[in-house]
Amino acid sequence: MSLTIGKILAPAPAVLPLGTDEGLQPTQLSVDNKGERIVYASGKSIYIRSIDDPSVCKQYNGHKNATTTVARFSPSGFYIASGDKAGNVRIWDAVEVVNTKGEYPIISGPIKDIAWDGDSQRIIAVGKGSERFGHCITADSGNSVGEISGHSKSINAVALRQQRPLRAATVSDDCTMCFFHGAPFKFNSKVANIHSNFIYGTAFSPDGAHLVTVGADRRIQLYNGKTGEPTVKISDGEHKGSILGVSWAKDSQRFVTASTDGTVKLWGLEPGPAKHTWNLGGQQFGVVWVHGRSDGLVISINRDGDLLYLHEGSDKATKVVQGHNKSVTALGASSDGTGQTLWTGSFDGRVCKWDVSNGISTAVEGHGHTNQVAQFAGADGQTVSVGWDDKLRTINESTGSYVGEAVSLSSQPQGVAVGSGLTFVATIDGVDVYRAGKLVAENRPGYTPAAIAAHGSIVATGSGQSVKIYTVDANGTLSETKSLDRSTHPISCLSFSKDGKYLAAGNSNGSIDPYDTNSWEIAGKCADRWAAHNRNKITCISWNDAGTHVASGSRGADVVIYSLANPGRKVKAENAHIEGVTGVAWVAGGKVASVGWDAAVKIWATPALP
Repeated sequence: MSLTIGKILAPAPAVLPLGTDEGLQPTQLSVDNKGERIVYASGKSIYIRSIDDPSVCKQYNGHKNATTTVARFSPSGFYIASGDKAGNVRIWDAVEVVNTKGEYPIISGPIKDIAWDGDSQRIIAVGKGSERFGHCITADSGNSVGEISGHSKSINAVALRQQRPLRAATVSDDCTMCFFHGAPFKFNSKVANIHSNFIYGTAFSPDGAHLVTVGADRRIQLYNGKTGEPTVKISDGEHKGSILGVSWAKDSQRFVTASTDGTVKLWGLEPGPAKHTWNLGGQQFGVVWVHGRSDGLVISINRDGDLLYLHEGSDKATKVVQGHNKSVTALGASSDGTGQTLWTGSFDGRVCKWDVSNGISTAVEGHGHTNQVAQFAGADGQTVSVGWDDKLRTINESTGSYVGEAVSLSSQPQGVAVGSGLTFVATIDGVDVYRAGKLVAENRPGYTPAAIAAHGSIVATGSGQSVKIYTVDANGTLSETKSLDRSTHPISCLSFSKDGKYLAAGNSNGSIDPYDTNSWEIAGKCADRWAAHNRNKITCISWNDAGTHVASGSRGADVVIYSLANPGRKVKAENAHIEGVTGVAWVAGGKVASVGWDAAVKIWATPALP
């Protein structure tokens, strides 16, 4: 029996950081011809997301061996071309998101941009290669339809004129724009005296009459779309930072630019100041004008990967869609028991609050973690988190913001649990106990706890292949009462059922043992039956409210649900998250949420459980 995907609460688009060997790098966004969907790269996946309902999303996993870099809808809206860091381009079905039409090696390095012709038959892909920086191919067969030449450095963007005669333009770190006639595409001319620094973006107007280029020198330059001859310098310095993105309105009379100065600006075809400015506060890495709709929507992306919805009637974003653009490393559910709110933490320390009902996420306000979030635990309207910045932080669940000061831990945390009004942090040195953010006890058992869980006054830790059971007194001192020694591999994860009747212990070989906490014997007939993770390390375990089923995740990328009553039966989602699952939690309606290294949050619709 298999789990079926209910929702994919998509990650944010990938944004390359500042300070790379290439300097800045634009983030390319693309929308379909109806203005209904946006597509972008994140991790090793490509995500197609509804613009009006961001919780409606599909994930394409065809790039299994390399990080994705760019994705573009074909003009017809039926296909998508996507590229990755290995220089490969894949053409695939934008409706079913499963059928790959073709995979073509283009260059020997990262693909930075892709453009389709107006017939949805040809593409040009460009980037950073060794022998060449781009290539022209047919979308259905990969046959060559020309060469991209003329540049001496990495190509950052490409544009294709949608009308005949076909024209193409490329812009590069060598500060030049090259113009091509086609098809087949051949080098026609090179403009080397316009921009004085890297050129990051270029686009033909929808009617093909104009071409625009933008770059690090903050210059905005128009060209004749048919000949490639420079025409009008629109601006030279109104933006106070590098311009990374440019996109045209459907009427071909206006376009928008996105800059690291924190603004998106609207321009006409004549020189002069911008017609409208959105002050967005953070560096903007890309922008797309959404055609096919009447509201004039523009979508920009900032350094955090937030998608900002812009309209001319407002100087600020009218809607912000947030998420993670780094691997999600921790998942927790709010303590109210409704299953409507989730907390996620990522590799870069970002923590987000998710409304399960609508799939919308907001970043937790306040000074958060600066490194990987390790684990969450919640009780009494507060959720605590520990991270590899060696900090313990507390979130007010109702406001979605951090409260109080961060607590410095004695060493790197392995996990966190709550019980009896105390917070237990497993560190490299042992178990530290806190009350209201104050350290009350340091327990040094002589081993590094690999996992920790708590219920009331009972605390369980992983010690090698054993599970150590403790009771805690009012002073936070742990006293060992039992050692569970049946595992043949190191313990990697622990979880109590909500009523405390059971403790599930997962190990590094993919097995889970459920213990009855009254006798500390294996519950029911489950001995050696919960082992469907194929010897992959168990990373996360969560009990449902009734304490009858366990959801689990592993490094092997699967999510598995086990039953106490029927231990030989299971429900499984294979390859739920590329490269591994890092968190699971039960949510409203008996569904299961999961997170993983692909940065996505997924909600699984469970069938009739065994």
